[in-house]
Amino acid sequence: MMKYLQKIGKSLMLPVAVLPAAGILYGIGYWIDPTGWGANSVAAAFLIKAASAIIDQIPLLFAIGVSVGMAKDRDGTSALAGIVAYLMMTTLLSTGAVAMYKGIDVSEVPAAFGRIQNAFIGILSGVIGSECYNRFRDTKLPDWLAFFSGKRCVAIVTAMTSIVVAVILYFIWPIIYAALVAFGTAIIGLGPVGAGIYAMLNRALIPLGLHHALNAVFWFDTAGINDLGLFWSGAEGAVKGVTGQYMTGFFPVMMFGLPGGALAMYHTAKDSRKKKTAALLMAGAFASFFTGITEPLEFSFMFLAPGLYIVHAVLTGIFAAACAAMSFRIGFNFSAGLVDWILSFKAPMAVNPWILIPVGLVASIVYYSVFRFVIVKFDLKTPGREDEEEADEGGVVAANDDFTTTAKTILRGLGGKGNIKELDYCATRIRTEINDYTLVDEKIIKSAGVAGVVRPSQHTVQVIVGPRVQFVHDEIKRIMIQDNKIAVASPVKGEIVPIRDVKDPVFSQETVGRGIAIMPDNGRFYAPADGTLAALYPTGHAFCIATDDGAELLIHIGLDTVKLNGKYFSIIAAQGQRVKKGDPIVEVDIDGIKSAGYEVITPVIVANPDLFSDIEKKSGHVEAGDTVLNLEKREM
Repeated sequence: MMKYLQKIGKSLMLPVAVLPAAGILYGIGYWIDPTGWGANSVAAAFLIKAASAIIDQIPLLFAIGVSVGMAKDRDGTSALAGIVAYLMMTTLLSTGAVAMYKGIDVSEVPAAFGRIQNAFIGILSGVIGSECYNRFRDTKLPDWLAFFSGKRCVAIVTAMTSIVVAVILYFIWPIIYAALVAFGTAIIGLGPVGAGIYAMLNRALIPLGLHHALNAVFWFDTAGINDLGLFWSGAEGAVKGVTGQYMTGFFPVMMFGLPGGALAMYHTAKDSRKKKTAALLMAGAFASFFTGITEPLEFSFMFLAPGLYIVHAVLTGIFAAACAAMSFRIGFNFSAGLVDWILSFKAPMAVNPWILIPVGLVASIVYYSVFRFVIVKFDLKTPGREDEEEADEGGVVAANDDFTTTAKTILRGLGGKGNIKELDYCATRIRTEINDYTLVDEKIIKSAGVAGVVRPSQHTVQVIVGPRVQFVHDEIKRIMIQDNKIAVASPVKGEIVPIRDVKDPVFSQETVGRGIAIMPDNGRFYAPADGTLAALYPTGHAFCIATDDGAELLIHIGLDTVKLNGKYFSIIAAQGQRVKKGDPIVEVDIDGIKSAGYEVITPVIVANPDLFSDIEKKSGHVEAGDTVLNLEKREM
C-alpha cells in the first residue's frame, strides 16, 4: 500500500508542474492591476482569467496526471480514461443529480456533494483510469466485437467502473468529506499552532513521499480550505490576513533557513572534503532558495543524520507558526522560492510580503546556529563528515552536465539493467522497482554525486538527483533501450529468404518462432551471437544458442535433414559450450545433402519472440557475420 501511495504522489508531479504557469500569469496580471484585479485593465483581466483556467481545473488536471503517471506505458488512452472517470463521477454525484435521486430540493442536498469537484475525486479518477488501462489494454474480444478490442475497450470499462464507484461514493463520500473537514477544522481551530503542526508534518512525510496527500487537504479544495486557490483568486471564502497561512511559513525556511543549515554543514565538514562538499551543498542551497525545491539539500543529510532532519522538521513547524501569527501572508503556485515570492507581491491575499526579509534572516541565523551546534555536539555524519571508507568512493557530480557518466554509475549501482523492473522519476527522484535488492550497491550510487538513496521497501529504490532528474532518467532509459537492442548475425554466407517461403509449415507459419531463412552458399556454419550453445543435436542438423541478452536462437540446417542421421554433418563445437559470434559450430557438405534429395534452406528462428517488441528482418545476400535480425526487447 505504501508503494502504491508513493506512486500516486509521484504521478501528481505531472499536473503540479503546470501550476507555475498559473503563478506567472497571476503574478503579472496582479502587477498590472493590483487594485482592480483585472477590472481596470483588459490585459490584466486576460492574464488572470488564463491563470484561473488552470487553478479552477486542478481536480481535472489531477485526474489526467495520475491516470497517465500510473499507466504502465503512459499511453494517452489512460488520460482519456481518467477524464471519463472524472466526468462520470462528478456528474453522477453533482448537487442537482443527488437532489433528483432523493426527490428533495437542491438546498437540502448534503454539502459534501457541492464539493464533489475536488482534488481527492480527481486523484481517485486517475487511479480508476490507470487501473482500467493497465488491466484491459490488451483485451481480445470476439470477431464481431473486435473493433472494441485492446485500448478501445478501456474507456468503456472505465465508464462502467466509475458508475459502480459513484454508487459507493454516494453513501460514503459525505462521511469522508465530514472527516476531512473535521481534520481541517481542528487544525484551523488551533490557529498559528495548527499551521505549525501542518508544516512540521509536511516535512516529516517527505521521506515516505506522502506529503502530497496532506497538501491536498490544505492547499486545494478537498475539504473547503483551498489555501492556494483562494490566495491567488481572492474568491469567496478568502480572508485577508488568514488565507495563505499554510504557505507563508515555508518561505523563510526554504529561501533562508535551509541555505543557512547548508552553510553550517559546510563549515563543520572535514577540511579535506570541503571543496567536494561545497559543490553538493551549494547546488542544493541554490535550488532551495531560487525554486523552493528542497529535496536535494534535505536528502543530503536526511539519512546520514536523521536526528538533524527531525530538528529541521520541528524548526519548520516553529517558523510556520510564527509566520501565521504575524501580519504577513505570501503564497506560491509551485514552491516557496524566490520566483513565487516575487510573483505573489500583488496577489489579492498578499499581506506585507517584505516581512520575509527580516524573518528569513532570522531563520538563516537560527538554522545555522542550531545545525552547527547539533552537528558538533552529537558528531553527526553530515556531508563531508562521513567515515573515510564512505567518503572516499569516487565521485561523479551531476552538476557538470555529464549525464551519461552519472547515469551509467547509477545503473551499475542499481545492479544493472537486468535488475530494474520499473523505471520512473518525479520532481527530484529516480524511482525504481528492482528484482533483487542484494544487487543494489548504495556506495556506487552515491559515488555518482547524488543527494541520497531511499529504500522505502525491499524492492523499491529511489535515487535523489535533484532538479536535473529528468536528464539523468532519460539517459538511463536511453542506455537501457540501447542495450535492449540485439543484433543476430547470419550463421552462414548466402541469400536471405522470407520465412513464409520455407516449404515446411512449422517454420513458414512461425509455429516455433519468428525469423528468416538463408539459402547457404557454402557449408560453414557459425554462432550468430555471443551466448551458450544450449542445444546441439547429435545429428548436427540443428543447434540452439541462448544469447547473453536473453534471446533463444534456433538454426535448423535444411529441412527434414534429421533423417540423414548425421551424414554430411561434421560437428565442431560442444553442447553447453560458451561461444562468441563467429565461432564455428558445424561444417556441412551442402552438395551431399542436395544429392540426397533434401532442401538446404536454413531457417534462423527467434524461439522466444514474445520477449521482443520488434523483430526487424533484413533481406538480400549476406556474408556470415552480417546482421540479419535486429531484436528490440519490450520496455519495462
